[in-house]
Amino acid sequence: MSTSTSSTPAAASPAGAPDMAAIRQRQQATWASGDFAMIGVTLQIVGESLAEAADIRAREDVIDIAAGNGNATLAAARRFARVTSTDYVPALLQRGRERADAEGLQVSFRVADADALPFPDASFDVAISTFGVMFAPDHPRAAQEMLRVVRDGGRIAMANWTPEGLVGQLFKLIGKHVPPPAGLKSPALWGTTDYLQDLFGVAPGQLQAQRKLFNFRYASAQHWIQVFRDYYGPVHKAFAALSPDGARALEQDLTSLLDSLNIAGPHSLVVPAEYLEVVIGKRRN
Repeated sequence: MSTSTSSTPAAASPAGAPDMAAIRQRQQATWASGDFAMIGVTLQIVGESLAEAADIRAREDVIDIAAGNGNATLAAARRFARVTSTDYVPALLQRGRERADAEGLQVSFRVADADALPFPDASFDVAISTFGVMFAPDHPRAAQEMLRVVRDGGRIAMANWTPEGLVGQLFKLIGKHVPPPAGLKSPALWGTTDYLQDLFGVAPGQLQAQRKLFNFRYASAQHWIQVFRDYYGPVHKAFAALSPDGARALEQDLTSLLDSLNIAGPHSLVVPAEYLEVVIGKRRN
């Protein structure tokens, strides 16, 4: 997971458009803060599910974009694909490399921005991303980069949080306390099929999507908040940007959100988080 709206305002261009370069720099700092790998590893089941949905096969060339600590990377490599794992936070790639080495998996790791992939056209059979490329600030550019590096007849597979789910609500709530840079579109739009059809310029038959749930399992709402405050860059940076009173208000709102979604009763926390699992087939020219 490698890009997101930052917790500090970005400069705008003279024409009033967001300064994407400044935003990307702040985002990189956001995701490099904390230690996303501590949370990312709990999402491994999503990478396995996505690899199956994408029908990844042995000897296919696969790129994992905004790979974070490598959940989808490992899932594809376990299926004997030739995997290139990319992210713009080197420390996260290192965590993915350590996991791959521990399993004896052959993976290539490359520092790269989802908005500017350093690969020739049509380099890969499959492009995958779990909760990663959806956070790129320039949505059309990120989508075009995915399309560009995939061969005709290949696939693009993503797991994207929905606007209605826990993480979509989380970012909306954080935005109330720490407004994101003006002019940016919500990353949660990537969790809607209509938006993806327009973004990738595909006909309905080219896109297959299924709404799924990932269960966040923690001891309590307070436990969830502490873990995310310590390790999840956007939450970590949001708390750091607030005054003590502001931080307490954010904590109260987060507690209310988590308690309202908890299905485990008073003694633990299980919160289903909805995401969209989507596979797009790239047409042959």
